Amino acid sequence: MHHYDVIIVGGGLSGLMASVDLVGRHKAALFSKVHPLRSHSLAAQGGLNAALGNVPGSADDNWERHAFDTIKGSDYLADQDAVELMCRMGPEVVYELEHWGAPFSRTPEGKIAQRPFGGADYPRTCYAADRTGHVLLHTLYEQSVRRNVEVYEEWLVTSLVVKEDTVQGIVAMDYASGRMEVFSASAVIFATGGYGRVYQNSTNALINTGSGISVAYRAGIPIKDLEFVQFHPTTLYGTNILITEGARGEGGTLLNNKGARFMKNYAERLMELAPRDIVSRSMTTEILEGRGFENAYLHLDLRHLGRKKIDERLPGIRDIAIDFAGVDPARDPLPVQPGQHYSMGGIDTNERGQTRVRGFYAAGECACVSVHGANRLGGNSLLETVVFGKIVSDDLQNTMPSLKQEPDVSFLNRALAGEKERIDRLLRKDGTRNYADIRDELRQTMAKNVGVFRKEDELNEAVRAISRLKAMYKEIALRNKSRIFNFELINTLELEGMLDLAEIISIGALARKESRGSHFRTDFPKRDDANWLRHTLASFSGEGPRFDYKEVKITRYAPQERKY
Repeated sequence: MHHYDVIIVGGGLSGLMASVDLVGRHKAALFSKVHPLRSHSLAAQGGLNAALGNVPGSADDNWERHAFDTIKGSDYLADQDAVELMCRMGPEVVYELEHWGAPFSRTPEGKIAQRPFGGADYPRTCYAADRTGHVLLHTLYEQSVRRNVEVYEEWLVTSLVVKEDTVQGIVAMDYASGRMEVFSASAVIFATGGYGRVYQNSTNALINTGSGISVAYRAGIPIKDLEFVQFHPTTLYGTNILITEGARGEGGTLLNNKGARFMKNYAERLMELAPRDIVSRSMTTEILEGRGFENAYLHLDLRHLGRKKIDERLPGIRDIAIDFAGVDPARDPLPVQPGQHYSMGGIDTNERGQTRVRGFYAAGECACVSVHGANRLGGNSLLETVVFGKIVSDDLQNTMPSLKQEPDVSFLNRALAGEKERIDRLLRKDGTRNYADIRDELRQTMAKNVGVFRKEDELNEAVRAISRLKAMYKEIALRNKSRIFNFELINTLELEGMLDLAEIISIGALARKESRGSHFRTDFPKRDDANWLRHTLASFSGEGPRFDYKEVKITRYAPQERKY
């Protein structure tokens, strides 16, 4: 049995940020389903927010204005103490990344360049052309190599070991051999990303199944606000590949089939740079009312920017458009549609990344701090990953002396034996169902019934369908009985968690009888602060999720109507 002071699960920005801060001070290891440079953080394009005041029009920007924009954008569901902490730390972490070698785009004076993003009153999104996640992930991975971080790549964590509300370690499976091992630790950090692949129309990588969230859920940790699902306004029609908000930040416009710039009818002041929930609903309304192309998509027009600016600021978008749509944005508008993009909800944590289980932390998209509330502003997700990766590692530096424990070897070995038997049963089982059929129907159900617009009958249909699919899951049989790189086994294990998360999303959305941020009920179209200014908590039970609620932390910003 291997023992570590700290185990980090997830090789994206949050996990790497935590690992580079922890290694050298504690015995630490990082586990990842893929090589860290294949983590989904790599796909982030537009940038990360920080109140640097580097460009014209932002000289009087500060962290308080950033915090207000974030809280307003969240439709007042964000915990304001956590938002203030993130926004205060924004400039610090951006400069730290710069000093580690992140190649940010520059102003003519040599400062870090910043562009406008949705829902912000100042241009505060720091960027590296349209490949910001790519360069930040490489920067942090280089630092992890420099510090000799121990990495277990291509390992799937199947369970979190908890004894009497104290973390003991993890059980994980090695892809290459199929062997199961238990690893003890005094602290475990989950930085495992979101659940986008629960939906059919997602910008997310195939690895984004929400497996970390579901493992924490099955270990007894509450899951918070999972009904709030972000749909990005501009994904490439037909593939749902992300077209960064930076394209609109640089001046791109949205057009309907009449050639009209329709956002002026929905958000007169900010137009295309309104928050994502508003732009996605506006686009969906245009399509539903017959003003879309082929009743399916709209146009994002970049032609007026000119090829020089596109090649300088949006080179990756031009490559994507040419390669995947056969469209050169310097000559023709891009076909775009809203698509699932981000998980506002996740593992319930406080502002230090701590959970109800002693020694267990979460950071990044798998966590719900909550700094995004009901709707995330573009540019705040990359900021969250590095800020809370850093906060968690700093907190552990202070708490580790009290967390250190001798491993309970017999308890850990029983946990390992239980996981081995669970997987053995799955490999031995005779059944009539294939995991892919259940997965595909789940994704179609979520896209159809729990999307940009929601209503009671469709949500009930989703809940019934998920219940039926969970019953079908019990009848799965694996054709591949091998243990070596058995991705049928891996996908089947992750599917169980995807069904859990879809169930929480759907029931939580059905229960929340209001419209707030990304959660829009056509049968309850108004925000209801009197009854619903509260977080949703879902806890695991054998009969399905148990729901509870807790208050939102309000510091200085009283809820008000959002106007843009």
